[in-house]
Amino acid sequence: MAGLIDPRVTYWEPAKWVAKLRATRTGDRALLLKTNMDAGHGGAAGRFDRLKETAFATAFALKVVGAA
Repeated sequence: MAGLIDPRVTYWEPAKWVAKLRATRTGDRALLLKTNMDAGHGGAAGRFDRLKETAFATAFALKVVGAA
């Protein structure tokens, strides 16, 4: 997950990292990059936006490990 307006970790750094992971992975599990167009370094700013972001990450992790 990345934030478009993050002044510390610019948006292309997570994109390059995901590209490297995709190029070197050996399995067929999902590997996604989600860029939040309104987030900065700490993620989404609003309370409910932050909860949605956490729920998304948790749901993805559960799906990848087959617990969904």
